[in-house]
Amino acid sequence: MLKKEDNEKLCRVGPGTPMGKVFRRYWIPALLSEEVPTADCPPVRLRLLGEDLVAFRDSEGKVAILDAYCAHRRAHLFWGRNEECGIRCVYHGWKFDRYGNCVDMPNEPEDSKFKHKVKLTSYPTWEKSGIIWTYMGKDEPSSYPDYEWLRAPENHFYVSKTYEGCNWLQALEGGIDTSHSSFAHNNNIHDKKAIRSRATNPKLEVEKTDYGFRYVGIRDLKEDGNYIRAYQFIMPAQQMRGQTIKWHDGSPEEYPTVRGHFWVPIDDESVWVWNFKYTTDPSIPLNPQYALEQEILFGRGPDDLLPGYRLKRNPSNDYLIDRELQRTKTFTGIQGINTQDFALQETMEKPFIDRTKERLGTADLAIIAARQLLLEAIRDVEEGRQPKGVNPETYRHVRACDKFLPHGIDWREGLKEEMLAKY
Repeated sequence: MLKKEDNEKLCRVGPGTPMGKVFRRYWIPALLSEEVPTADCPPVRLRLLGEDLVAFRDSEGKVAILDAYCAHRRAHLFWGRNEECGIRCVYHGWKFDRYGNCVDMPNEPEDSKFKHKVKLTSYPTWEKSGIIWTYMGKDEPSSYPDYEWLRAPENHFYVSKTYEGCNWLQALEGGIDTSHSSFAHNNNIHDKKAIRSRATNPKLEVEKTDYGFRYVGIRDLKEDGNYIRAYQFIMPAQQMRGQTIKWHDGSPEEYPTVRGHFWVPIDDESVWVWNFKYTTDPSIPLNPQYALEQEILFGRGPDDLLPGYRLKRNPSNDYLIDRELQRTKTFTGIQGINTQDFALQETMEKPFIDRTKERLGTADLAIIAARQLLLEAIRDVEEGRQPKGVNPETYRHVRACDKFLPHGIDWREGLKEEMLAKY
């Protein structure tokens, strides 16, 4: 259960809000490089943390993120001409460079100095691993992110994003919830040998850190020991989790991967879910066909998406739920692992759920820890301190993993090497 005022603080992310101020202390993913693929390509609309923005790649190949509306009469710059290191509003011709400076006012007298007094809000950008990152704070940007997945070689790594129509915290809490995978993601209710069917009530253990927290789900498989899935939660909104993959194409029989999400609020009622995966063995690249198959399995393959990275299975068509499939084979009757999450999260209360009515149990320890840390971050920012996870030195050494351990072996010792970054 959460106090109403704390729920409001955590969920609202617009300019001036407590959580909005927290997010503006971090570099966050803004768009995929493929959305602005070439110099002087068409600009794109962008909305982050409740702000309407426009993004474009200028003639020098640098990506700009500006206030979406022209400083003159507030026409949307999405309609603008991306030309000669700037974007020109097509209403009256005012032109802005990537720093938001007005560099031309063709409808004003030639000797006018007015343009030197006009500037749009501009946010710095950084391009890495196919992602355009931005920093939306008013202070000097912090150090660039240095997550292990950003250091993985290009052929070991895959990233995508998906639009989700719910408050960012609902999406995040769904992602860090361990036990729901035994139910919402049970795609074969008759397979009693599956790990999640054999142990539906994993024991959670959470340890707070200087970057967020790490936690494990321990599933007791009796004579087979414990299956441990170890996660990392990196502030403000990222989860990493381990998964050992079995191959059937002549590659090694199995090898470990790390995958995860970074949730970036669009506004109070929608969120971008960034999805990444990478192999943890430097000698084994990520098979492109496997990466594609995984995207399809999770419900975000090429044929699953509408324009704007939105799912075809969505609230307007009840996620194409198949009640016969639900009755005979799967727990939800909905195809796509992440689509199952979206169906549950997008159809909760609007604009966000009333957490004063919740009743949390031992399976929710990670959710409780995340709320505590986020509220702590709000206090830190309000009191002029740096929130956890801003400094890359606090998290650059971590990774997630999964492993079978004999009973009696503490996961802190048994997973010590596997939870250290290798790239």
